Amino acid sequence: MKNRMFALCVILAGLFASQAHAASVSQATLLFLKIAPGARPTGMGESFVAIADDATATWWNPAGLGFQTKNEVTMMYSRWLPQFNLSDLYYAFVGGTYHLPEWGTVGANVMFLNLGETQRTGPSGEDLGKFSSYEMAITGTYGALVNDNLSMGVALKLAYSNLSPVGAGAEQGKGVATAIAADLGLLYKATFMPGLSLGANLSNMGPKVSYIDRAQADPLPTTLKMGVAFKVLDQEYNKLTIASDVDKELVKRDDLGRSDEFYEALFSAWGDGDLVKSLIWHVGAEYWYSTLVGLRGGYYNDHLGRVFPYTFGVSLKYSTYRFDFSYLTAGENHPLTDTMRYSLSVEF
Repeated sequence: MKNRMFALCVILAGLFASQAHAASVSQATLLFLKIAPGARPTGMGESFVAIADDATATWWNPAGLGFQTKNEVTMMYSRWLPQFNLSDLYYAFVGGTYHLPEWGTVGANVMFLNLGETQRTGPSGEDLGKFSSYEMAITGTYGALVNDNLSMGVALKLAYSNLSPVGAGAEQGKGVATAIAADLGLLYKATFMPGLSLGANLSNMGPKVSYIDRAQADPLPTTLKMGVAFKVLDQEYNKLTIASDVDKELVKRDDLGRSDEFYEALFSAWGDGDLVKSLIWHVGAEYWYSTLVGLRGGYYNDHLGRVFPYTFGVSLKYSTYRFDFSYLTAGENHPLTDTMRYSLSVEF
């Protein structure tokens, strides 16, 4: 079997498990669950946990749904890792929210990562045909107000990974895995300082996942995201918000490669190596002129993953339609450089 798919999986693991130890980039599996959706949030340096005011809140922070009274659908597309010039490697996201008066807001999203087509060969190089690899997840969310300033949210997701119809070498079985996971979120809008909001989201909590050998099951990428946002300007024609997030992946392995269960790692992962270096720091800003044009910029610092990208974004809004675009650059020849996301959101 050609190594194209496996090389992609290793690259993805290295990019998305950036909080893990640099020498062990595969501490978690189903890493596509960590790909940030939405051109608007990603244009702000992926600082959105304390904002979460559109349909992408179904991923960023389900508690954001509690403050939403609108109904919205958003769709996003991104050609993934563009530096590899693979047209069949892409990421897509569709999410929606629906407000239920006096009950809160429900939402759902679908994530899809296409890993492309791979040629399969036998021990003597004979052609055994091609197969496609992809990963996807379906999530249902609910958020409601606890009081006028505090919201809570929960999300339940079903993830499916289809890497290969056969095992590698002498392995029996298929490179296919299924997982279930949950997210919990909080969002607080301060009364002591109008315009200030604080958010937190604990995502991807669930049992370990295996492809072929249950004894070699790997943990999900359980991640704690915490953020703060502040509206510097909130005028009729000028609105400016600054935001900052910090992420910590809560996955713990010992020297033998054995991993803790997710409920154990919620505590044990904090003492695993250099805490400061294991955090990913984000900062971003969003400016709106009236409700017509939005501009964004951001940056995040991922020390262990050696990713220090700058992000930029723009929005155009007309009536109930909003088009968002974001661009990321991480330096010359970096696989993430020139990543562009396109989103279309519709309120109804």
